[in-house]
Amino acid sequence: MNSEPNARLDAMLASVAPDLLRISHSIHAEPELAFAEHKASELASGYLASLGFEVKRGVAGMETAFTATTGAGDLHIAICAEYDALPDVGHACGHNIIAAAALGAGALLAPLASELGIKVSVLGTPAEEGGGGKILMIEDGVFEDVDAAMMVHPAPAEFDRMATIAAQHIDVTYTGKEAHASAFPHLGINAMDAMTVAQVAIGLLRQTLLPDERVHGIVTHGGDAPNIIPARVSARYIARADTLARLEKLIPRVRACFEAGAVATGASLDFSLPFPPYSELITDEVMAERWRRIAASRGRQLMSAGEAQVLRASTDMGNVSMSVPSIHPLVSIDSWPAVNHQPEFTAACITEAADRAVLDGAYAMAALALEMATERELRARYANGAARRDLRRRIAAASDK
Repeated sequence: MNSEPNARLDAMLASVAPDLLRISHSIHAEPELAFAEHKASELASGYLASLGFEVKRGVAGMETAFTATTGAGDLHIAICAEYDALPDVGHACGHNIIAAAALGAGALLAPLASELGIKVSVLGTPAEEGGGGKILMIEDGVFEDVDAAMMVHPAPAEFDRMATIAAQHIDVTYTGKEAHASAFPHLGINAMDAMTVAQVAIGLLRQTLLPDERVHGIVTHGGDAPNIIPARVSARYIARADTLARLEKLIPRVRACFEAGAVATGASLDFSLPFPPYSELITDEVMAERWRRIAASRGRQLMSAGEAQVLRASTDMGNVSMSVPSIHPLVSIDSWPAVNHQPEFTAACITEAADRAVLDGAYAMAALALEMATERELRARYANGAARRDLRRRIAAASDK
């Protein structure tokens, strides 16, 4: 990529930067939970509409999902925006930065789309923290004609990828029988005891789990009063494994732990999987190599892929990466020792470093899309389906192991 397009992107970025940072800070100031991100979705989609994007809201049956498209051609690049927050700690995963960077990339590419002969989509994807909006959009066909997808995610350090593992949310409810906890405990069935047995069983199970496997959760309802035998106890857990295939084998083992609680106490068990599973993420190595060079040109010091292995998290962008060549780089907001899902990280997501991450993330995604559009061999790889075929081969090879 020569200096002339770089200079053009820089000039456009300077003009839209105030709007992007205003949007980032506005989303951060009013955190909204999964599937209820009405203000953030309206703010993001409204901004894109003002730039001339064709906006469709309420996509895939979700009120807060949207697609915004501009341009036309044989190469379709999608940029994913997330904007849901976490309970109590707000934007402790920096989705305000993700949304603003995605809007910025769209703003930079919109004036160029026609001359480049490309279609650009910015996709508003709700409920990444629990619910899997991208999965619902995949099932609705939103990604069917997309040739490549990308997004950025804030972190304490800089990586070209996140070592994403598969995840499954689990809802559990035990139903027992109330009784006076002192006078007539023998006439009750203690649902909290059932949960305790299950938690002990899961704790013992952990010794035999593979290094990439995780089981963790919270009790969402633990009874109503200390002098009443708890008759209803509910919990939400997440089980994680390196791949969907391994996750499928782990879930029955976790379920058996919860069944042990029911057997031991006589409580009944309701065990359900409320959302589709999140898959592992497959990084498109060609896009990742270009990303590393572009990020370095912005003065960003990337950690090695090996160091990224310590970040074992999950995202529904993994599901996108199983059907569309994708990247999910992490952009540093210089927050260490504060890490994602801590209140200190929430505070770090509107700092000067966070604002730089918005602008650098927007620039890098737009610059990568520009290279994909203008370099003949690179364009052919994605527009003609070669990258998708490579992806299918990688998935098939992994399933054979």
